[in-house]
Amino acid sequence: MADAIPGGTRVAAGSPLVATGFVAVAACCFGSVSVLTLVGTGAGASLPTLIMWRYAMAVPLLMIIAGGAAAFRVERRLLWRIILLGGGGQAIVTGFTLVSLRWIPAATEAFLFYTFPAWVAIFAAVRGTEPLTRDRVVALVLAMGGIAFMVGAPGAESLKPIGVVFVIAAAIVYALYIPLLDDLRHRTNGAITTAWLSVGSAVVFGVWAVAGGSFRLAQPPTVWFAAVTLAIVCTVVAFLMILRGLAVLGPVRTAITCTIEPFWTAVLAALVLAQPIQARTLVGGGLIAVAVFLLQRKSSTDAEDAAVPV
Repeated sequence: MADAIPGGTRVAAGSPLVATGFVAVAACCFGSVSVLTLVGTGAGASLPTLIMWRYAMAVPLLMIIAGGAAAFRVERRLLWRIILLGGGGQAIVTGFTLVSLRWIPAATEAFLFYTFPAWVAIFAAVRGTEPLTRDRVVALVLAMGGIAFMVGAPGAESLKPIGVVFVIAAAIVYALYIPLLDDLRHRTNGAITTAWLSVGSAVVFGVWAVAGGSFRLAQPPTVWFAAVTLAIVCTVVAFLMILRGLAVLGPVRTAITCTIEPFWTAVLAALVLAQPIQARTLVGGGLIAVAVFLLQRKSSTDAEDAAVPV
């Protein structure tokens, strides 16, 4: 499951091989979100409660990474913008992608969400900020073909349309959300922005859980294991790894390396949830991964460069 982590683009000294390893680890951490969410909700937690704990437990660690007191020296108006707009947008993207898991397998969700760079390219073409070059047209055809193959492969059982709609909607919202992330990143830094985004997301999911009557403080050990792992591994560790790799590789190579994320989700779902890896998922997902590669390798806009699919 992809999360919005707006990182910087400063180039730092370091080994590209080691940096690629950092990004690969981060991609696997983020790619574990869907599976751990299903583990937690399957053990009895409601979705909003589980995700609220994920962000709430991650916030103190993210604040330390952001510099402690430095995280509170953000101009008040910008701070509220990060919490309300940034955190709210993050909550919408996260909520839509994870709600879709009620109807579609984790691997399918991961690949379908990964079409967001294609939606970025489409919106850029509509706004006239980026032309549809030959590579981009080919990439869009591949991405849409991947969606079509997974959703309606001949002879395969159709996916639940509502699940597909939720995850595609999440990808579209994220594509529209990327410019906001880029603006917030340029007004402060990635660590501070991510910390306060998490605050906003925790509040949104907390309100959702309380309003829906699903909030419970007492949870089985499996739920706490899933929540703590989501907070530490899939949020804090992943954030550290992605920023360290991004500083050396730059946004484009980082985005391309992150294409391992949905494949990791597919393998983990098969191992942990016994969800079989269907041929149509791999074929359709492969088409989407190639599309992402084509879209990212010649990326030139700030919005696309800020989009790290993690």
